[in-house]
Amino acid sequence: MTDKEEVTAAGDNPEMILTGKKSGKALLLDSGEDFDMLDDDEIDDDPPPLEDAGGGKKTKKEPAEDQDASPSSLVDEWMDILGNGQLRKKVLRAGNGPDSRPTKGQNVVIHLKTSLADGTLIEEQPELSFTLGDGDVIQALDLTVQLMEMGEKALVQADAKYAYGALGSLAPEVLPSADLALEVQLLDATEAPDLELLSPQERVALAGQKRERGNVYYQRGDYAFAVNSYGFALQITESSSKVDISPEEEEELMDIKVKCLNNMAAAQLKLDHYEAALRSCVSVLAHQPDNIKALFRKGKVLALQGEYADAIRNLKMALKLEPSNKFFLTSTRWCHIL
Repeated sequence: MTDKEEVTAAGDNPEMILTGKKSGKALLLDSGEDFDMLDDDEIDDDPPPLEDAGGGKKTKKEPAEDQDASPSSLVDEWMDILGNGQLRKKVLRAGNGPDSRPTKGQNVVIHLKTSLADGTLIEEQPELSFTLGDGDVIQALDLTVQLMEMGEKALVQADAKYAYGALGSLAPEVLPSADLALEVQLLDATEAPDLELLSPQERVALAGQKRERGNVYYQRGDYAFAVNSYGFALQITESSSKVDISPEEEEELMDIKVKCLNNMAAAQLKLDHYEAALRSCVSVLAHQPDNIKALFRKGKVLALQGEYADAIRNLKMALKLEPSNKFFLTSTRWCHIL
């Protein structure tokens, strides 16, 4: 049980798992369920699930200085995207018209300058590409780029909530709770590739990217976003293919699928979505009946639902596969007591 890409099972308090007790502010499912830590250069942050972008409200503000700013009145207008003043967008250079705006699911390329609110430049990315609406980037970008026209350059003022949140980020280096100023230019937007036509290695790479993004969300406590990213990864692994695929490549895709389902179950447990977590565990076990983490989590869900006999059976199966695991033994004893 050393796969760092999946949630570790050991470390949970069996009394809390099996009795539903809470201790202080710690939730029932918060004791030791986390991922093993990723490398520092993989740590990133994104805010809570997307809010409705709506049409946004426009408010008059003093125009920021920019050499490319259009003299039109459009430059003087700020769009309050969410209506709460925490995410605002101003056009610095007009684009090719509303019909050129990208849509969710398209692959977009932007030129991005990320700065602190005081103007300190953090990072410049001449060609940042991502799938719009998939949660591949911070929420401020996912929400504002879909409102931009092709070729448009815009200034975005983002509250920390829609940037890197209360935890900040190591790459790029952003302090906790830092508001950001983003200068964004939309360079390109294309339809996402047909999954059926991707080569097996392209599917493996794309699914791996979505899974890793889910891991980042999980570590930061954004469990709903984590489930979302794992879901996208599963769609890629489960897609039919019009391209020849070898048994080895099928096994590689299956490995990613199982990891996503296991991690999705952990995130669903954090959200108290027990039935969904149970389905995820069952799916894992359908492919790998001896998957220890899935057996453990299935037992955990069943115990939380009061199905102690079934919980004991699954925990005993996990203990049989890993008899040295004292935690599985303790959990099984607690079920017997209850």
